[in-house]
Amino acid sequence: MSRRALHLGAVAVVVAAVAVLAGCSSSQPVRIEEDLGARPYVGDFYKIPSPLPSGAPGTLIATEQAPGQPDGAAAWRILFRSTDLAGKPVVNSGLLVVPDTPAPAGGRSIVSWGHPTTGSAEKCAPSRFFDPYVFVEGLTDLLDRGYAVVYTDYTGMGVPGPDSYLVGDTEGRNVLDAARAARTVLGPEASDRVVLWGHSQGGQAVLFAAQLAASYAPDLDVRAAAVAAPATDLASLMRADIGDVSGVSIASYAFAAYAAVYDQPLQSILTPAAVDALPTMNTFCLLTQNSALHRVAKPLIGAFLSADPETTEPWSGLLAANTPGASRIAVPLFVAQGLSDKLVRPSATDAFVAREKAEGTAVTYDRIPGATHGTVADKAIPRVLEWLDANGGGAAAVTGP
Repeated sequence: MSRRALHLGAVAVVVAAVAVLAGCSSSQPVRIEEDLGARPYVGDFYKIPSPLPSGAPGTLIATEQAPGQPDGAAAWRILFRSTDLAGKPVVNSGLLVVPDTPAPAGGRSIVSWGHPTTGSAEKCAPSRFFDPYVFVEGLTDLLDRGYAVVYTDYTGMGVPGPDSYLVGDTEGRNVLDAARAARTVLGPEASDRVVLWGHSQGGQAVLFAAQLAASYAPDLDVRAAAVAAPATDLASLMRADIGDVSGVSIASYAFAAYAAVYDQPLQSILTPAAVDALPTMNTFCLLTQNSALHRVAKPLIGAFLSADPETTEPWSGLLAANTPGASRIAVPLFVAQGLSDKLVRPSATDAFVAREKAEGTAVTYDRIPGATHGTVADKAIPRVLEWLDANGGGAAAVTGP
């Protein structure tokens, strides 16, 4: 099958899955290639070497050339070191895509992208997907502008590790360490300039990365961060969405992660039926196994929670700890929000932006009429690119100081 045919098939899967997330009725088109999309990677690349090579966070462990890359680019799967919530070493997988043109004077700027929810199991990692490029909003435009684009699969996806779904500090470290690993692959072609870009779960990851950058990765010159429909106030997000199948599905990933990472009993917040269902639900990938995931999730609508996580400790505290905004973001911030988003509500993003502005963060806010949760990142890309030029990224950065 040609690269174009494969890409179009992947796009059909994603577009239909986005329609499901946006609340489309069963009479509207649904995905038809779930088995293909969920097909696991075949190869040895994701085997963690034993013993694990020593090194600091961001140290590159292995690379493998990735096929099917966009025209005019080269791509590699990467394995690299990162750290988890407790600061312990973990291994991350991910993908690096680089224009095949000469790097500009001063080195190539790096975009570290945070991917939206694809699941929490190892097989759900975007770099394992049969088209690992299709999820990256704006990839072709970023490459055309001369960026190298890298992403982490997040800890526990791609390769074994502790769960990290909506665990902000872990995801943020992963995003920064991916940029460090990319610099190693690029060698003298890389600059230390980094911009961050993420959507949904990836927006939360990027916001934490921006908060952590100065203390965790002072070797990186993180110049700007852009997010689309970021997961900000996790308590209000859960309250708004738990009454539908998308909310139950996402909550299954989040509560399983928090129970494991923070060593808390699920029985204190979930019904017995939900506790029983979680191990099965967490084996399914969002977008590529929605039908199977929704078959388990639908009977739990209205019967998932046994207590209110906004008022029940330790869950209320855990949701607050993983909500970005606890510290000021020192770099310019771009936020895009779709006004037709039924998953991340505009009111939640409005409140987050207001808080950040009050803290002194330089925020550019783009409220996009008609954009849904699935379409907002692509609709925001033209303005994101212009904004990056004006705030230290893209073409402006490669000729600047």
